[in-house]
Amino acid sequence: MRQYKLLSICILLILSACAPAVTEAPPVNTPKATDIPSTPTEEIMDIFKKPLVTDMYTADPSAHVFEGKIYIYPSHDLDHNNVDTGTNQGDQFDMEDYHVFSMENMGSLPTDHGEVLHVKDVPWASKQMWAPDAAFKDGTYYLYFPARDKEHNFRIGVATSTSPAGPFTAEPNYIEGSFSIDPAVFIDDDGQAYMYFGGLWGGQLEKWRTNEFNPEGTEPRSSEIAVGPRVVKLSEDMLNFDGVPQEISLLDKYKAAILAGETDKRFFEAAWMHKYNGVYYFSYSTGSTHYLAYATGDNPMGPFTFKGYILNPVMGWTTHHSIVEFEGKWYLFYHDAELSRGIDYKRNIKVTELTHNADGTIQTIDP
Repeated sequence: MRQYKLLSICILLILSACAPAVTEAPPVNTPKATDIPSTPTEEIMDIFKKPLVTDMYTADPSAHVFEGKIYIYPSHDLDHNNVDTGTNQGDQFDMEDYHVFSMENMGSLPTDHGEVLHVKDVPWASKQMWAPDAAFKDGTYYLYFPARDKEHNFRIGVATSTSPAGPFTAEPNYIEGSFSIDPAVFIDDDGQAYMYFGGLWGGQLEKWRTNEFNPEGTEPRSSEIAVGPRVVKLSEDMLNFDGVPQEISLLDKYKAAILAGETDKRFFEAAWMHKYNGVYYFSYSTGSTHYLAYATGDNPMGPFTFKGYILNPVMGWTTHHSIVEFEGKWYLFYHDAELSRGIDYKRNIKVTELTHNADGTIQTIDP
């Protein structure tokens, strides 16, 4: 028995010497969203390839950097199953509310902050809350949006909030002197704010060629100068126009006005402005030819000279975008119809990196 105990003790000593030392488990270092680098790694590059929002249809993304995050203000395609009546009224896009999304960085998918404004809460509006934009000044966030008034004409309204995530409270009346669609607000280095707007066909811009509504208004003939977008200074309180909207002159490389028949260059809708190295970049959709084009100038009110394309045609009829700088890089937010497979043109927002060349031109992106 004594020999057996000695043998057991020896075996235990041998096993103890061979066993690995037991130590306290190291703490798990779970990265926070803010720890994800702004420059996408190979693992998160899919954010540049897939829809950013998949539980609802989103379009016309207006992106801004507020409070150190990217905030996105898109329109919201709904399953109303309306059809295109063929009258160029855009009846199939019967949107009625806005959501706001935010991204901590370019490695995180957007957070939905919920509905921030509904057409029923806009006293002057009847329907079709189309592409919005946002701005910030003196502690207040402004949401600019188009909608049809009670007479079925598009006007541009404004709503305010103390938070970039909303909710927003609409002003009781639309901006006096406003018309058409797709407001985009740019605040220059000197603090002056400008609004760019306009859209043909469903956006009614061809009916406002003299800044007065003409229900019989049509586009110019192909050989005539194309209808241009509008620009106007905003008042100090950001709630009104400071002056009368002016038509922007878009020129070709020979400094000749772009013609209505040049449908691969003429303005259709989706105005946007950004500034890079002191140059003003006015970008827009060509509509029926489905490009995002851009033109440059040395004055925020134009004229602008056509330079080329930012984005080649995407799946779906419309194309609409925004351009924003975030943490030292530039990004293009846009939409296509991947989620709906292009069947009924309901859209989804996307993002990709945008590159300015050394000569100031922009590299064309293949979607």
